[in-house]
Amino acid sequence: MSAQKDRWVSSLVFLLLCASSIPRSGSVGLQQEPSPQHYFSGLEAGKASLAFFTPGVSPGAQPFLEQIESSAEALQDYGISVVKVNCPKEDVSRYCGKENALRKAFLFRGNRLIREFPTDALFDVNSIVANVLFALLFNEVKYVETLADLENTENVLKGKSNMVFAYVPATGTAEHRAVMEAAFVYGTIHQFVLTTEAALLKATSHDDPDVSSAWLLFCHCQQATDPAQPCRRTALGQPLTLLNIHRHLKLMGAPLVTEVAEDPEKISTVHLQLGLPLVFILSQKETYEADRRTAEFVAWQLLGKAGVALLSRDLVDLNVLHRSNVALKTPDEGMPIQYLVLEDTDEVITLVEDKNKVKQIQEDDQQEEEEEEEDEDEKENNNQDIQDDQVVEAVSRDKKRELPLEQILVLTEENFHSSLSEAARTVVLFYASWEAVSLAVLRSYSEVAAHLKGTPGVLLCRVNCWDWPGLCSQENVTQFPTIKIYKEGQQPVTYDGMWGTEELSSFILLSRVSCPLKLATMDEAEGYLRGEFPSELSSHPHTSLLGVFSTATSEAREAFEEAGNILSGHVRMGMYFEDDALALSRKYSVSPPALLLARSGGQSIEGIALSEHGVQDMVQMVRYKLLDIFPEITVPNLPRYLQLRKPFLILFSAGDISQMESKEMLKLAKRRAQQAFVACWLNLKKTPVGHGILRKYFSTMPSLPVLLWVNLHAGGQVFRFPPEQSITEMKILAWLERLQAGLEIPSSTLSEEDWKPPLPAYDFLQMMEPSVPELSPHASPHPGDTPVPHPPKSPGGDTAGGDTATREESSQESTAEEVGSPGRDLRGTAPRLAARDKQGKRHGEL
Repeated sequence: MSAQKDRWVSSLVFLLLCASSIPRSGSVGLQQEPSPQHYFSGLEAGKASLAFFTPGVSPGAQPFLEQIESSAEALQDYGISVVKVNCPKEDVSRYCGKENALRKAFLFRGNRLIREFPTDALFDVNSIVANVLFALLFNEVKYVETLADLENTENVLKGKSNMVFAYVPATGTAEHRAVMEAAFVYGTIHQFVLTTEAALLKATSHDDPDVSSAWLLFCHCQQATDPAQPCRRTALGQPLTLLNIHRHLKLMGAPLVTEVAEDPEKISTVHLQLGLPLVFILSQKETYEADRRTAEFVAWQLLGKAGVALLSRDLVDLNVLHRSNVALKTPDEGMPIQYLVLEDTDEVITLVEDKNKVKQIQEDDQQEEEEEEEDEDEKENNNQDIQDDQVVEAVSRDKKRELPLEQILVLTEENFHSSLSEAARTVVLFYASWEAVSLAVLRSYSEVAAHLKGTPGVLLCRVNCWDWPGLCSQENVTQFPTIKIYKEGQQPVTYDGMWGTEELSSFILLSRVSCPLKLATMDEAEGYLRGEFPSELSSHPHTSLLGVFSTATSEAREAFEEAGNILSGHVRMGMYFEDDALALSRKYSVSPPALLLARSGGQSIEGIALSEHGVQDMVQMVRYKLLDIFPEITVPNLPRYLQLRKPFLILFSAGDISQMESKEMLKLAKRRAQQAFVACWLNLKKTPVGHGILRKYFSTMPSLPVLLWVNLHAGGQVFRFPPEQSITEMKILAWLERLQAGLEIPSSTLSEEDWKPPLPAYDFLQMMEPSVPELSPHASPHPGDTPVPHPPKSPGGDTAGGDTATREESSQESTAEEVGSPGRDLRGTAPRLAARDKQGKRHGEL
């Protein structure tokens, strides 16, 4: 119905404009009546007429008669007849009396007098048409004098109808006529309000308007459903003519944002039909809400100047640059759509208001594209071994491989908090789309999503901090990539382990189970030690810890529970504190509070008395006890053993070590007296980075297996076990005694230079040191010099590894960065690529 009404209004305006532009001769529209009686007897109910009474024509009245006769044609278009009534000489009635004849004009509707006009107020066609229509449109056009009157009118209209507010310096002008003619057509759709008060115009504007010119404001009151919400106002930027008013009202009635799901070349909107450009905001489904808000923000800024459409990349196949986020379609026939890369909405507005800006942006984009192509060619022509960082190299090598991200929900400011309640645990990766390490982790994360597909109670999500810096700041993300696990009613847990798929998956799955897991009966506790776990834990070959506490050891139990919260996702911990806890612990020769350490599915259970009841002491104790006695060194677990700051007795092997070597080394490692060093081995087939380590130690690759003593934290000396001797416990002990006595000569000495990452942004050991120093997502295969605290004494007099930091979120909330108006940044419309000279700054901001 509204569409039909709009078409009717447009047709009427078109006819009025055509009628006003057709030249007419003579006084075709002027009617004459021989007498007042004859005139009044012929009046029809509801029909308007403007009459003037004359006994004769005097020279002074000639200008008025010419204007009134000229206005007859214009008023006839509005169904108003203009009548000249002759007064007989003997007629001295009200209308033909000397005080009225040719001094006043009378407006009638039917036989009812509406208004008397002094002839000096009807000085030309514009004044006649304006005043007559103003009198007839008494209900459609309200006259206001004060700001209070205007605001009262707005308040009545809020949520119901829109308002057209016009200011004219004086009535009877061409602008006044244009407003009245528009009100005649649109008065049933919008409420028209008129004023001639300059003070009122100034009160409605933040600027200092020119009160000598006419103004028209479209007030969007229908959208202001809240009484306290002001009506938005959009000014007419052109002179006040009927054509411009019609054009303005037509634009105000168009949809604020048009959603497009077809070829933009085929799109035609009212803006293009009226000669205005159309701006497309390129969108994608992951950021639809943000893009919609951006489009609405831009549309309000450009209202009356250009149209705005939201173009979905997912529904339309666009053969344009993926990073293009804005397109401009002009009304000029034959002009192609221009696809551009803009940084913020200010550039979009400038794009419309300054036509030269389009050419400049296109030239900049073309130059940047050529530079990128040159950079790509240069990269492809160079060998990949000159890359500054292995992560950058890997990402560069696989940059064209599309990641399967369907299983990962994209989060924005709009859906972040609502999505956290969709699953028992929500895992969120905070990353930056331009940064190499983030992209490498995103690859692992996609593999984790595929591995955990269908796992109940786990939802994997991601937030691009390049698009949503305010959200990342609000969630205390100070570096990226960062992974957090959210559970309703609890502080989020930050992942601080390695970024590999296996490690991430294990962390997420272990986080599903309470840590520590509270066991209710003796049978459950003993079953736990034997390896009988809940289904969520059964697939993980971790060593298990069981804390045993009596009712008198509540302090130690509380510390153990807090340590479990800190270690959640990393260890498998249980807790038993029933009345028969003493009987359980005595089976393993300890008394509560105690730890029972079960290795190899319960085949070996070690009882450890807890003498330290501090949370950090327990965290360090658990971490140290979970270290393997004779571990195989890999890139993921290397930082845990570096944390101990002990010399390494390491056996390098070309594959699995022999059963005899394993047995002898294990006997050596189990000696209490030998806890001053780490006995370990490294499989070069599984960890090929070991080749580089050996080349660093020796000028030529030694024959394998090779047993080395490496004191990384005191002099960097490397000693080689005599290759002609067999690897047995007694021979190794004898060799270590000679070494400690200074009778052995080092094979090499490591330089004192730091093995630093190529860029500060990749110093992950340093970045993660404040939270968990022993875990690094980017550890070098060669032991670095990152300072770590000395392990504390264990109850048996040994040293225990660990750190004093926790992983819990700080309870102190950080203040989220202030964000501008909604949709201010073009942040969701395309994966924007920052210039290289801006990347460091962006990293630092997060």
